[in-house]
Amino acid sequence: MTGRSTALRTVRDAAFDVLRLHGMTTLFANPGSTEVALLTDLPEDLDFVLALHEGSVVGAATGWALARDEPALVQLHTTAGLGNAVGALATARVNRAPLVVLVGQQDRRHLAQQPFLAGRLEGLAGDYPVRVETPLRAQDVPGAISRAVHAAREERGPALVLVPMDDWGQSAEDLPLPAPDTMRRSAAADPRDVAEVADLLTEAVSPVLVVGAGADSVETWAALTVLAERLNCPVWQEPYGARAGFPQDHRLFAGHLPAERTRLRAVLAPHDRILCVGAPFLRQYPFAPGRLTDARVIVITDAADEAYHSHADLAIVAPLPDFCDRLGRRTPPRPATTPPSISRPARPEAPTSDTPLRSAQVVAALADRLPPDTVVVEETPSARPELHALLPARSSLGFLSAAMGGLGFALPAAIGVRMAQPRRPVVAVVGDGSSLYQIQALWTAAHYGVGAVFVVLANGRYAIMDKLAEQHGGKPPWPAFEEISVGGLAESLGCPARRITTYRDLCATLDTICLTLPDRTEPLLLEVSVISDGDFRP
Repeated sequence: MTGRSTALRTVRDAAFDVLRLHGMTTLFANPGSTEVALLTDLPEDLDFVLALHEGSVVGAATGWALARDEPALVQLHTTAGLGNAVGALATARVNRAPLVVLVGQQDRRHLAQQPFLAGRLEGLAGDYPVRVETPLRAQDVPGAISRAVHAAREERGPALVLVPMDDWGQSAEDLPLPAPDTMRRSAAADPRDVAEVADLLTEAVSPVLVVGAGADSVETWAALTVLAERLNCPVWQEPYGARAGFPQDHRLFAGHLPAERTRLRAVLAPHDRILCVGAPFLRQYPFAPGRLTDARVIVITDAADEAYHSHADLAIVAPLPDFCDRLGRRTPPRPATTPPSISRPARPEAPTSDTPLRSAQVVAALADRLPPDTVVVEETPSARPELHALLPARSSLGFLSAAMGGLGFALPAAIGVRMAQPRRPVVAVVGDGSSLYQIQALWTAAHYGVGAVFVVLANGRYAIMDKLAEQHGGKPPWPAFEEISVGGLAESLGCPARRITTYRDLCATLDTICLTLPDRTEPLLLEVSVISDGDFRP
């Protein structure tokens, strides 16, 4: 690699060149004083996106990164900014979102005296960053950023670079950058691994596929469709999947696996081979003793960390599109048998004019009207089973949720997705309790003309927590919050809002809005009044 001249340039200039090299010219931020030297008089080719809270900053960047499948650039303000963003960084890590996060620090020249705004930053985000760079000198900052880009891209998570505020103005060095310009891994699956997995599936009496967020790409969907049709077997989505790993309107899609171990065992009991693609085997929520399955388990993933944590007979880390394509071509069609028995959920009946709306009715109305390429960003814990059952993902990135389980993801992530793919319909389906965790993200949507639509299912309470307390056999101490107007909060932040209380109004509104989804240049929040219902099971 040839050295790139940095004569008469500052560290800031050299850092901008690194960002340009990697195509990272959009910066998501909520600025503070330790970032002024970096942000003042930004070059014209760098775009600055403001959000009003660091959770919104990281959430929008996460949506941007996932939609573009490239690292997004984030700036956080020392201890306060990084501390506020930790929950969203945890979500980004589990969602496999590549982020490069520049974290401001006090002036290097008096850090030893622990001045005001000095931060103990290295461990503040815990184990969630895939890499933390603490440059020993100002001149090491550009190389640290480049290494962070590679770490974020290869390890699929947030990589932090901690930069003292005076570093940006220091003179850069005329030395080769201590990081590669381009980094590649082998793009081909090992034919021996493919043959072994194909033989295991061919020998099976009753195989089954389990797919996860890592399989959410156009190429992997196509390859898995071929494989499933050759095996003529059901395809299940992993529990708590943050993205869809298979077309959910396909005849072989069986649904979403339960996260509770006893029910999971019952679902998988008929099968003697389980091929799990793009997911760990298998993510659980409540603990229950006993084995997950007696079947032989094969895990194929492109994330080594998923393989490390998977209970499997065989785990292979390989590029998923290539491996699945080769596997589909290598696996012979199974002899003609009866199709697998797959039950489909019943659609809810339309309510009468004087009947309160239920979440399932709202989701069904959306399913009837949303274009097939819509990105549905979900954060409605009490209505998630209904959404999974009634609103299938029909295209890659058709479903997006927070893999981590923490609230505050959907609103800013939907904004980032729409900014990254401005012609693709984006609809967030969010509970009113969930919306309050990052309601200020709507300001960014309004200010930048982001045409996402936010459907808030408003029941005036934390319905999921109420149900969990009821299952636990006790009374919750938390009150309802029916006096809060989510639509009013949206309008105060510059985002247009409508309140919907009847099924007729819901259908008429959706009939109009869904036609505008590709072309919208302003956000819209629909506050839909619903009553709590459903048989939610975690």
